[in-house]
Amino acid sequence: MKKQNYIAAIILFSALGISTVSNAQKGNMVTPFRKGSVTVNLGVGVGNDYKGDYKYYNSGNGFGTKAALEFGIWQAGPGVVSLGIETGGSFSSGGRYNDFKSQTVVVAGRTAWHYGWKVSRLDTYAGVSAGAGFHNYDYNNNGNKVKYDDVFPVFGGFAGASYFFTPGFGVNVEAGYDITALQAGVIFKLR
Repeated sequence: MKKQNYIAAIILFSALGISTVSNAQKGNMVTPFRKGSVTVNLGVGVGNDYKGDYKYYNSGNGFGTKAALEFGIWQAGPGVVSLGIETGGSFSSGGRYNDFKSQTVVVAGRTAWHYGWKVSRLDTYAGVSAGAGFHNYDYNNNGNKVKYDDVFPVFGGFAGASYFFTPGFGVNVEAGYDITALQAGVIFKLR
């Protein structure tokens, strides 16, 4: 298991464990994410290196972007479970071969447990994702074009937080082993 997988698992289980220990009452929930909520978050940050290309080709950490749509499905203790979809990509270039380019585009389902910690306008969450990754890289090696394409299953874990400035708009941060390792962006509450 990769080091990133361990980190994501620790973040996920820590967030869920802390949330479970909390004795918040359903009636006191102030989180903006509730049963029936629909949100879209858009973020950019550091992409995850699913296939080890960045390290092998010394191309550094890749750029990542992700969009997620989530639906608050059911009440689970003091929090809400969401189901949704996410898509995005991780991109890297340069390094060992100046024309090296690597990209992984992911389409996945996701589920998370949301909890507000009795802080008005704050939503914290942790969850998992599963889907498909579409990966390729290419570069020139002494005049020979090297190209590689692959489709593979992806599994991720993440934890994040959103803070809403208005009932429908806020900022969002997310970290873990998912499409992005670390991202920041905006979130819109559609319902």
